[in-house]
Amino acid sequence: MRRVILLLALSVALIAQTGPSDWPQFLGPGRDGVYRGPALLETWPERGPRVLWRKDIGAGFAGPVVSQGHLILFHRANNREIVEALDPATGNSQWKYDYPTAYRDDFGFDEGPRAAPVIADGFVYTFGAEGQLNALDLATGKRLWGEDTRARFKVNKGFFGAAGSPIVDQGRVIANIGGAEAAGIVAFDAKTGKVLWTATNDEASYSSGIVTTIGGRRTAVFLTRTNLIGLDPATGKIFFQRRWRALQAASVNAATPVVVNDLIFVSAEYGPGAGVLRVEGSTLTPLWTNDETLNNHYSTSVHRDGVLYGFHGRQEEGQDLRAVDLRTGKVRWSQERFLAGNLILAGDRLVILRETGELVLAAASPTSYQQLARAFILPAPVRPFFALADGRLYARNEKMMVAVDLRN
Repeated sequence: MRRVILLLALSVALIAQTGPSDWPQFLGPGRDGVYRGPALLETWPERGPRVLWRKDIGAGFAGPVVSQGHLILFHRANNREIVEALDPATGNSQWKYDYPTAYRDDFGFDEGPRAAPVIADGFVYTFGAEGQLNALDLATGKRLWGEDTRARFKVNKGFFGAAGSPIVDQGRVIANIGGAEAAGIVAFDAKTGKVLWTATNDEASYSSGIVTTIGGRRTAVFLTRTNLIGLDPATGKIFFQRRWRALQAASVNAATPVVVNDLIFVSAEYGPGAGVLRVEGSTLTPLWTNDETLNNHYSTSVHRDGVLYGFHGRQEEGQDLRAVDLRTGKVRWSQERFLAGNLILAGDRLVILRETGELVLAAASPTSYQQLARAFILPAPVRPFFALADGRLYARNEKMMVAVDLRN
C-alpha cells in the first residue's frame, strides 16, 4: 500500500511539474505543434475571442513558453537581452534576468533574440542572438550557469544570429551551435553546463531540433545548414545523415523536421525543397522529394492522419496554405496567396496566426480549406511562434504581447 501511495504521489508531482496544458518549449510539449489541453472554442464572435491582457514588450522573434504558472518572455530592450517571467493570467512581471548584447542584424531586421526558451525540470534555458546560452531557476530567475557558445566554439555570426531553440532531454541541453572543430551540435549537462559531447562540423541553421523515438531507438533529429542528421542524444553518435542545403550562399534552413513513426518530413526554401524519408537503420530512403509541394520557409508544418498542413513558398512572395499527403507528396488542397504565418493542430482544428496579425481557426480537413473564424489580435508584422496553454493563446510581435482566451 505504501508503494502504491508513493507511486501515486510521484505521478501527481510529475503532472504538476508539466501538464498537458502547458506549452514549455518551441512547438509545444511534444515539439510537434500539437495542442493537447482543454477543449477550445469551435468559433468566436465577429469581434474575436476575449482579450485577457496586452503588454508592451521589447524586440525579438523568440516565441513565449508557458509552464507551472510562469509565462517566459525573451526579448531585448536598451541593448540588453531580457528573460522575464510573467503571470499568464494577468501579464504582470514575476522576475527578470538580463545581460548586455551588442548584436546587430546585417539585413536591418529585428535585433532581439530569436530562439524560444525551454522550460524543463524547474529550469529555464535561453539561447540569445549572439549565442549566449543560460540556465535560470524557474521560480526566481537566478542564473545557475551560462556559456558564451560563440566565443568558446568559434562560431561564425551567420546571416541572422543564433536562432535554433535548444532541446532538453534526460538531463542534457542539446543545441545547434555551428561551432568549429566538430562542435556543430553540442550537448551540455542541464544542471551544471558541463560539455558532455560534440558532434558534426556543420554550420548552424535556424531550425530547432527534436528528440523522439524512431524504430525503437531514441534519436535527436536536427536540420543543420547542410544536413538532415539523426544522432544518439546520449553520446552524439551519428545514426544517419543526408545533405539538405541550397546551392546559394544566402540559404535558410529554418523549419523543424516532422517525425511520424519511421518517416521524417524535411523542408526548406532556397532550393533543397521538401521530402519524406524513411529511416531504415543508418539509411534514409526517400518516399518523395521535390521543390514544388510544401517548401517551408520558416514555419514548421503539422501532421494529422497522414496529411501535412503547412505554408508553401517564400515569405516575401506571399505563401500558400496547403494540405499534402504525407506518403505521396500529393497536394490535397492549396489556399493561394494566404500569406505567411505559423500554425498548430488542436484536435481536428488548425489554429493559425498570420503575419498580418490575423488569428484564424480552420478545419484540419484533407479535402478542402474550411475557415471557421477569424479576428485580428495584433498589429503586423507578426513572425514569432505563439504559445497555446490551458486554452489561452499568447502571441507577440516586435513591440507587444497579447493573451486571448480560446477556452470552450
